[in-house]
Amino acid sequence: MSDSPRPSALPESPLTGGNATPVSRRGDTVLREAGPWTETVQNLLDHVRQRGIDWVPEPLGIDGSREVLRFLPGEVPNYPMPEYVWSEQTLDHAAWMLRNYHDATLDFDRTDAVWRQPTREPAEVICHNDFAPYNFAFEGGRMTGVIDWDMASPGSRAWDLAYLAYRLVPLSSEPGGPRAEADTRLDRLLERYGAGFSREHLLATVVLRLEDLAAWTEGNAGRHPEAAAHAALYRADAALIARSPLGGRIG
Repeated sequence: MSDSPRPSALPESPLTGGNATPVSRRGDTVLREAGPWTETVQNLLDHVRQRGIDWVPEPLGIDGSREVLRFLPGEVPNYPMPEYVWSEQTLDHAAWMLRNYHDATLDFDRTDAVWRQPTREPAEVICHNDFAPYNFAFEGGRMTGVIDWDMASPGSRAWDLAYLAYRLVPLSSEPGGPRAEADTRLDRLLERYGAGFSREHLLATVVLRLEDLAAWTEGNAGRHPEAAAHAALYRADAALIARSPLGGRIG
């Protein structure tokens, strides 16, 4: 019987859909550009996996200038999102997964940690910082995993939950999604996450999150051809949400 190919000898194929760094697949592994933060993020993934969070990629170290992760099976959707992304099951599961992930990071050792994104106080947990449908893996319409952890950094629970609300309730003004049901879906998200946040607090955090994201996007405009349009959208949505009566109608 012939030997299986060595992992480094297997062919690579690019993975599409991202807009930050090139990502490719080699066998059952994923390779992406490493940076000063990579060791910390791999330690984080290993830490939460040891605490039962098995829906994050398994970290496999660094190969030359690239980090290596175990490939998470499933379909990662992009806009326009398929209908199953907007199901109550996905909303519930995403909130549950984010809460469990946050809880698993409480005892992560941050000594000598290096992060790609700044720490934001109160640094209660380690935020994913992009916990959104385009980073979710689905199998048979069911959410099964979350990818793209390189932007993780310490922050508040609300900081992460605010962006999930923006993308999955959704609170965004982009076409698509059950925006007419935003009120009830936001309440459901808060209930399923279960940390006792008020709607007022979360919506105020959404505004801050979008303003911060707009500034970051503008600062990295050279890497993203559509950066100006994205930043304008974030600022417009932040202003729209800020003008709405907090605790009342959002849409």
